[in-house]
Amino acid sequence: MWVRVLGSAAGGGFPQWNCACPACRAVRDGSRPCRSRTQSAIAVSADYRRWFLFNASPDIRAQIESFPALQPGNGRASPLRAVLLTDAELDHTLGLLLLREGRELELHATPAVRDTLCDGTAILRTLEAYCTVKWRQVVAGTDVVLGAGLSYRAFDVPTTKRSRFGAGRAPGRVVGYRLTDEASGRVAVYLPGMQELSTAVRAQLADCACLFVDGTCWQDDELIRLGLAGKTARDMGHLPIDGPGGSLEQLSSLPIERKIYVHINNTNPILLDDAPERGAVEDRGMEVAADGLEVQI
Repeated sequence: MWVRVLGSAAGGGFPQWNCACPACRAVRDGSRPCRSRTQSAIAVSADYRRWFLFNASPDIRAQIESFPALQPGNGRASPLRAVLLTDAELDHTLGLLLLREGRELELHATPAVRDTLCDGTAILRTLEAYCTVKWRQVVAGTDVVLGAGLSYRAFDVPTTKRSRFGAGRAPGRVVGYRLTDEASGRVAVYLPGMQELSTAVRAQLADCACLFVDGTCWQDDELIRLGLAGKTARDMGHLPIDGPGGSLEQLSSLPIERKIYVHINNTNPILLDDAPERGAVEDRGMEVAADGLEVQI
């Protein structure tokens, strides 16, 4: 199984268009070593020919153009087989509208996510005006054969984040995915949004060879300290990396071969190659994803 990180930043990308925080300034003026990043999504394949997209960011066109394996072969035949959604956030779903030229799109989502895309953001209803959408209901705890040598099991990731569009606190607003290569039995977990590493969520990491996990903020009050927002990371549905109970403390000791932070906010100092925070992450055996990172599992 191959996992390609198409985009490693959180919503807004890095740098964010309207932000002049220290990290955004550094990537613009080149004053510190760092790389720009597009918004969060991965592509997964068991044979390097047929690919499955996990989340569809607003940067999807550029992400496809940067990765030849996702580009069409003859005519308009695409190697992209389906899109699977972890939630209904705009940075994970706006790219669906950019896939409207396809004749048919297979979309895997929970009922809560589908309802938000239909009745909240109207993304799904708009998309259906352009192409046929085959909805596949995602049910937590159910093993699903995708075909092409891959299967998945979704799991619920509870969140108390206030929903802007309807779904309230319904189960399935946020899910993670266990992805299994059916030939080798090897497992990767994709978990770009996580408010708490609960016992139930931790159980889904068992026997995992590679974990792609929420790295949105370094500190819980990061945006407040920078004067950019009045919400904490947890308020926004994300467990911070640092501090007591942070993801670095909880994940670094787990016996997982590779643990990789994705969905990294533009304010997070781990985006800077020379930052002490980056060193702290790497010293604990974890990695910071960049666009184009490819992992064979």
